[in-house]
Amino acid sequence: MIADMGYLDIISQLVPKITRKEVVLDLFAGTGGLALGFEAAGFKTIGMEFDKNCVETYNKNLHGENILTTITTETVFPKADIIVGGPPCQPFSVGGSQKGNDDTRNGFPAFIEAVRQVNPKIFMFENVRGMTYKNKQYLDSVLEELEGLGYTISAGILRADDYGVPQKRQRFVVLGTRLNTPIGFPPPKSQFRHSAGDAIGDIVSQFDENSKFLTLSQDAYIAKYEKASQCVRPRDIYLDEPARTVTCRNLAGATGDMLRVKLEDGRRRRVTVREAARLQSFPDWFNFEGTELSAFNQIGNAVPPLLAFAIANHLISYLDDQTAHTFINGNYIRDKQEKLALSV
Repeated sequence: MIADMGYLDIISQLVPKITRKEVVLDLFAGTGGLALGFEAAGFKTIGMEFDKNCVETYNKNLHGENILTTITTETVFPKADIIVGGPPCQPFSVGGSQKGNDDTRNGFPAFIEAVRQVNPKIFMFENVRGMTYKNKQYLDSVLEELEGLGYTISAGILRADDYGVPQKRQRFVVLGTRLNTPIGFPPPKSQFRHSAGDAIGDIVSQFDENSKFLTLSQDAYIAKYEKASQCVRPRDIYLDEPARTVTCRNLAGATGDMLRVKLEDGRRRRVTVREAARLQSFPDWFNFEGTELSAFNQIGNAVPPLLAFAIANHLISYLDDQTAHTFINGNYIRDKQEKLALSV
């Protein structure tokens, strides 16, 4: 039973296995966080991504092929039953300039074109919650265009820790379907909430000559930064609660809000690639190609596989339920005789 399993045992079971007939097209696929969750639920995936290290990581760890390409509105997309993706979020990040559609990194026009071309049964995209702030007008136009293609939309903010991911991560998620009923969202599993200690408690005290300890000047800079930010307490990782959101910035950069752990001797150390991966719910068997900096960026940009797994299983329940029912005259029909009666 999952309720009796530890966090590391749970994520170790995120293993690709193809048991479904549906094909999932994963756009802006990155290193494969979404794909791992969907493949562990039984789907076949096809990825499309422009970063070479991400493509190599995806292809060495997953069953599906990640195609090295730059996705544009001119791209010819492969056939699929489901489209998922995380269009580049820099144009909408709370920490960025939020130029939205005026930003050349905006991936939504290409995502919409993919839905138009492929006409999948279901699509899903996720992005930063900042999309719902300054750029809400643009978000509304994106949703209207997708609805105009014949899709019923469910949209909302999901908390990753509600689905077992040991970090306080919030993402804006949209699910669209051209089937009979709205998809909705997987119910939170707060009883399975995990702490940072569940993820890295067994390795947090391990270090070697390559470990990156904070210097006195860095400690002083962080203290100044936190005072200016009116932090109530230092922004270290506390093992008895979920970690802060894992991002490229606080993993790869020596910034004031870098993710770090405090050791028993009082020293503070930046997290390692494996610690970051565990906090993002990548299992230990999943390895990242490229430099340490690239690995941090791959992890920070990824969708937590455990969150993706919850969404994928929710879609399976939805698809199977739609298959089990026939929709006639506003009624869901389970057996053939009822279908014949209503069809007359």
